Amino acid sequence: MKAPTDRQEYHRQNTSKVNTPSTPCRRMARWKLLLHMMLISLMSLLQLQMVNGQQAAEESCTIQILVPGLKGEAGLKGEKGAPGRPGRVGPLGESGQPGIKGQKGIMGHHGKFGPRGIKGVKGDLGDPGPRGPNGEPGEISHLIPFNEIHFSWLRQAHLMKNSQIVNPHVLALSSGVPCECTPMRKMIGEMDIVVAQLSSELNFIKNALPSPAAVAGIKETDSKVYLLVKEEKSYADAEAYCQARGGHLAMPKDDGANALIAGYITEAGLSRVYIGIHDLDREGVFTYVDGSPMTTFSKWRKGEPNDAFDDEDCSEMVASGEWTDVACHPTMFFICEFDKNYI
Repeated sequence: MKAPTDRQEYHRQNTSKVNTPSTPCRRMARWKLLLHMMLISLMSLLQLQMVNGQQAAEESCTIQILVPGLKGEAGLKGEKGAPGRPGRVGPLGESGQPGIKGQKGIMGHHGKFGPRGIKGVKGDLGDPGPRGPNGEPGEISHLIPFNEIHFSWLRQAHLMKNSQIVNPHVLALSSGVPCECTPMRKMIGEMDIVVAQLSSELNFIKNALPSPAAVAGIKETDSKVYLLVKEEKSYADAEAYCQARGGHLAMPKDDGANALIAGYITEAGLSRVYIGIHDLDREGVFTYVDGSPMTTFSKWRKGEPNDAFDDEDCSEMVASGEWTDVACHPTMFFICEFDKNYI
């Protein structure tokens, strides 16, 4: 048997105290109790429904599955995109068949002259040539007064050893003019100076070179004398040769001197000669052999100097007047330069 509840115990006590029939107060109390119980039940149901709703919402979020729809129709073709980056170079293919031989190209530039070969054996002496015709007989000149004697005739007469004109007295007597010794001696003294200078130049030409065959004429400017030496020597030997005779290898320092030397080479039938320009003291800095710098003039051929073989420290001039750098050990002809003030 169940134990009585608090409400039943309360009802029993009240009913035991009142033995009268039901009154309105008792009916009101019952309605209140019933209403109170209904409210409690309704609140419990609402709370339970809210909890169930939250669980249903959470379960629907976690188990939602997206199902793809039906395949749609194909869209329009897009524009061509930009080319991609080139890929890696593939392996080398096999060699193809040789093509048709092309036409012969134009001739390239002439290369530098190679070193001159060994001098050959001297040939046999040729047959003597025919004797030339005799010259016309000369005329015997007559004596004229001294004051009308030509300058060049006096120079020749002064050099004559067996001339009839030995001194001013004889000249005066032969011409029938009274002797004026003082002016005559002065003029003869001036002639002696000219003759001495000519003799010095003649001795220089004789001593500068070993034989007339080695001299290809003489070229000169207002201040310089140039001699082309037809003896093959290395650069150092050529410069020593010129210095021993009071000069240097030719040092063209302006267009005039350069053109004169170039013409000298051409007239001699040569293609190139050593000139006095080098960079032996400092690589790449060319100077003249007398130590003067090259600051105002040069005639280097296009692409020169190039030190092609790492030993081209000296210079040559070709017949066109252009310069190229060359090695110093080959032997070739050269041109000496002399200052007129020191001849």
